[in-house]
Amino acid sequence: MFKRGQRAVFAALAAAAMALTGCGGGSGADSDPNTLRLWHFEAPNSAMGVAWNEAIKQFEASHPGVKVQVEEKGFEQIQKTAAMVLNSREAPDILEYNKGNATTGLLAKQGVLTDMSEEVAKRGWDKLLTPGLQTTARYDERGVMGSGKWYGVPNYAEYEMVYYNKDMFAEHGIAVPTTLDEFTSAMDKFVSAGITPLAVGGAEYPAHQILYQLALSKADRAWVDRYQRYTGQVDFHDPAWTYAATTFADWVAKGYLSQTSASVKAEDMGASFIAGKYPIMVSGSWWYGRFSDEIKNFQWDTFLWPGNALSAGSSGNHWVIPQNSTKKQLAYDFIAITLEKGIQSKLAETGGVPVVADLGPISNPKAAQLIDNFTALSQGDGLAFYPDWPAPGFYDVLVSGTQKLINGSAGPNEVLDEFAGPYQENLANVGR
Repeated sequence: MFKRGQRAVFAALAAAAMALTGCGGGSGADSDPNTLRLWHFEAPNSAMGVAWNEAIKQFEASHPGVKVQVEEKGFEQIQKTAAMVLNSREAPDILEYNKGNATTGLLAKQGVLTDMSEEVAKRGWDKLLTPGLQTTARYDERGVMGSGKWYGVPNYAEYEMVYYNKDMFAEHGIAVPTTLDEFTSAMDKFVSAGITPLAVGGAEYPAHQILYQLALSKADRAWVDRYQRYTGQVDFHDPAWTYAATTFADWVAKGYLSQTSASVKAEDMGASFIAGKYPIMVSGSWWYGRFSDEIKNFQWDTFLWPGNALSAGSSGNHWVIPQNSTKKQLAYDFIAITLEKGIQSKLAETGGVPVVADLGPISNPKAAQLIDNFTALSQGDGLAFYPDWPAPGFYDVLVSGTQKLINGSAGPNEVLDEFAGPYQENLANVGR
């Protein structure tokens, strides 16, 4: 059933989108002409944060008199407010923004973002970035990713993986699982020892990404394309979605994750893993650099979700430029620096996944493994994007539904109905 609360979310988003063209003002219109305002949501010690700080230094050195004013925002903050501010006087000159139909695609359709196609061709970025990485940078007139004009430029890639505490695995005699059955067996052993295996953030993206990984274990590329790119009918009660929802609910019942995790945010999830409170955390490569920097008291490593040919992942969040920006050339120059080999190497060495090939050997063995795993996924056509991308507001729908599976307030069939309503409604909005 399509819930009233979900309809309210979509109505609010639609109203905000309709208001965009009437906000008035322009990005940077009244700001210092020698200041480039930049928004991003990366931790300073993350791979992206480290690399971009170096890019800022190089940008300022090559643009005498111009300073970069960095405003660090939370992912949730930008996710929920960007549509209301990007065409206002509060907008930055350039920002990191989430990719996909529901975010960049929606704003591109509304005319809020700069079409960068001409500059991309001029600077050769269309030759530098592989076709797979371009998928989330280009959007058609409906705001659907995969073709059309360039509205974003990524400078890193990312994918979902399993982080694990090697010391806790060794203490309990658990080997790294290579199949989903072995994965659940490992979690059973932890539960038997009185340990909740999974660190989970149910109040934000992490929990529904686990749900998506479970669905992908029963899916193929055609399934992904139907769901993400509207190439065919989507049935939220098909074998893949049904398996995902019922298995996730079963994992809660078995104690693999705590019911209290429904209210846990992603930051708190990551902090609990860093503190050694949980043996396993399923999330993206964006944590890799931070874990390398902050985990001091135990050994840790990663493995790909066992048994899956497909995994959540894509190009990373990308740089976008508000349509009314008065400093587009400066913004393009900054993007160019983030794509240079020196910055890409810095990104790789600190635990990020670079988009520029042929960087040479990586001295950090953990970072090299991270890149090798991404390469294997990418070359095997295994990147399946993220579950919240297809429809505006779908992020909140997925968070809400997955929280209900965690706290037991709704069963799998009911939650899948809640997913289906907003998704199908969005199809009418994109003309399918």
